[in-house]
Amino acid sequence: MTDFYDKLETRSPDQREADLLARLRDLLAHATAHSPYYRDRMSSPDAAAITERKALAGLPILRKSDLPALQEENSPLGGLSTIQPGQFRRLFLSPGPIVEPEGSKEHWRMARALHAAGIRSGDRVLNTFAYHLTPAGFMFDHGCAEIGATIFPGGVGNTEQQGEAIAKLGLTAYVGTPDFLKIILERMDESSRDASTLRRALVTGGPLFPHLREWYEARGIAVRQCYGTAELGLIAYETAGPADGMITDEQALVEIVRPGTGDPVAEGEVGEVVVTTFNPLYPLIRFATGDLSAFMSGPSPCGRTAPRLKGWMGRADQTTKVRGMFVHPAQIARLIKPHDNIGRARLVVTEEDGRDQMTLHVECAEEANGLAEHLSQAIQVECRLRGRVVIERPGTLPNDGKVIDDRRSLGV
Repeated sequence: MTDFYDKLETRSPDQREADLLARLRDLLAHATAHSPYYRDRMSSPDAAAITERKALAGLPILRKSDLPALQEENSPLGGLSTIQPGQFRRLFLSPGPIVEPEGSKEHWRMARALHAAGIRSGDRVLNTFAYHLTPAGFMFDHGCAEIGATIFPGGVGNTEQQGEAIAKLGLTAYVGTPDFLKIILERMDESSRDASTLRRALVTGGPLFPHLREWYEARGIAVRQCYGTAELGLIAYETAGPADGMITDEQALVEIVRPGTGDPVAEGEVGEVVVTTFNPLYPLIRFATGDLSAFMSGPSPCGRTAPRLKGWMGRADQTTKVRGMFVHPAQIARLIKPHDNIGRARLVVTEEDGRDQMTLHVECAEEANGLAEHLSQAIQVECRLRGRVVIERPGTLPNDGKVIDDRRSLGV
């Protein structure tokens, strides 16, 4: 077990699924009893009926993009919390602006990702995430404390001082954005400071490009990345290279749904990442992150048995304006929902002779008599705009999670 954080990481998928669904049933009962938001939104949900994953589609989605309006209407936490705001340890205000609370117990769960990155008790960790306004600094500070590592709270900026700390304190690991470590190390090279003690890094908050990973590896620094949000904490984390994907956290129920809906997609299909975590003070049930990803098939070669994500694959919010009207992915989902024979669908927006044009492409395996005409009429009713419809063969449209493809800026 020395390679794993705990026994949860190697339990059977069936046992994990049963445990997560049981916790969800308990959370539903708690949230509807104590949270004003869930009490109003989920009137007496039949929690006992949620015994398999497909039943989750019957629960409403909470979108991250809706939090600012909810919190404006019911300040400061949108009615989501089960305790009073003054009972939290800390309140943060991230860009958006979105308020995030911190309870009396650590609930961001970053220790598992730190462990997978090779960080252990006795390591001295440079934490370059901010400790003010936003929770990122504390998220990793708590995680390091959980595994017994020592933190140097470097925060953001101050490149010269960060390099001085690495050399003077013999720091062995780095936590921060993927590119900031390179800036620090290059500054240390310029001043001939010794950075040889630093051997591990856990990065997030930006893309870890292949050339940057290779640059670190050439210096003897093993870099892993993790994926999370200020509200949810850890969602997934790397254990090896990017080809092996990211293992979903043991304390998070992760779904991939069709953008604009709460409907699950098939394994391998790109969709929106939706997550449920089990913080009883601030329940987040089917929280739609706005990020795109897909589940990978098969188990990880590292031996962990949790589902794997392919990593961050873009944003799900593809709302666009056509002829003065907003068109949303949810509208496209409603158009095709009555038609079981339709696979993927994509609305392509172009410009012809200075006028916006919409074309709905749908995949259909069966004879589609009258389908194009029916959908064309439905577009006008749903979107209050005229649009063409093209029937495509199955497998024709890209598997990239894109529902609305606005090509006007591309000149095509």
